[in-house]
Amino acid sequence: MDPGIPVPPELYGGHERLVHLFAEEYTRLGHQVTLLAGPDSRCSGDVVTFGTNDLQRSNIKKYKEVFFVWKYLSKTYNNFDLIHNFGRLIYLLPVLNKPVKKIMTYGRPVSHTGIKLANALPNKNLIFTACSDSCVSTGNVAGNWKTVYNAIDFSAYQINEIMASDAPLIFLGRLDKVKGVHTAIKAAKNTENKLLIAGNISHTSDNYTYFKNEIEPQIDGVQVEYVGPLNDAEKNRYLGQAKALLFPIEWDEPFGIVMIEAMACGTPVIGFRRGSVPEVITEGVNGFIVQNAEEMSEKISLLGTIDRNHCREVALNRFDVKIIAQQYLKVFND
Repeated sequence: MDPGIPVPPELYGGHERLVHLFAEEYTRLGHQVTLLAGPDSRCSGDVVTFGTNDLQRSNIKKYKEVFFVWKYLSKTYNNFDLIHNFGRLIYLLPVLNKPVKKIMTYGRPVSHTGIKLANALPNKNLIFTACSDSCVSTGNVAGNWKTVYNAIDFSAYQINEIMASDAPLIFLGRLDKVKGVHTAIKAAKNTENKLLIAGNISHTSDNYTYFKNEIEPQIDGVQVEYVGPLNDAEKNRYLGQAKALLFPIEWDEPFGIVMIEAMACGTPVIGFRRGSVPEVITEGVNGFIVQNAEEMSEKISLLGTIDRNHCREVALNRFDVKIIAQQYLKVFND
């Protein structure tokens, strides 16, 4: 895993949380696991740390990280049956043509250049995976690709079966324009519902300006309330008390872990038909797929038709870490 955020993360860090979940599940199944990640990372197996936990670190530091991984894998690859890389593809360069099995996993849109180059070089036992069919389609220009969805530990989330009619809606995610929080506010106001907004305020100039100009003026603490970034316990509480998660994305989100976090609490999701949304939401079972703010507003009135127990059960059977870990092991065994 790339340095920058420790594994597991305290707040933001979807991929880092995934890596920790899989490391723990593989250890529980009896496998020997070594985690290679940034400082302060931990798991029940062995841990080797490198680099700096700083998302704004310099390119020089990133080059040093690559050299560290090259040196480490060149010395140790024979110790492993599988090298599962959630970090940069370039990390695998020294072992591309070694017999050790390798899974390269993507959770974001994929650069064609790196994929074509890796497959043009001599290589053995290299499988590419991505977290949705939508994400696979961005990189499937060469090599062997499979879809393996993202996961959460459903046992860490408690279902809230009974929902009051005046329960709030919730938006949870980075407060970037492409995440569509402005649309969530519009849908809440259209239907006279309270909206809880949770997530990190972006520090990029364009998204910070977007938050200050378009979002912050609408936060009144009454109908629209900002509750800040949430840790895992707070996510459980806030998602569980909401009648629905609004997911009005304006880009092709590769997966959107927050959707299954909501479903684990029994909370349905109303999401725009972009990226992985049609793969994650089962229409009328654990949410609704819509095209715009008007359709989102209409579906809010149908939330009472969704059985929150069934909402959780369907998602659990598809996205629990025990299910997804077995899918990765099947990729390895195949």
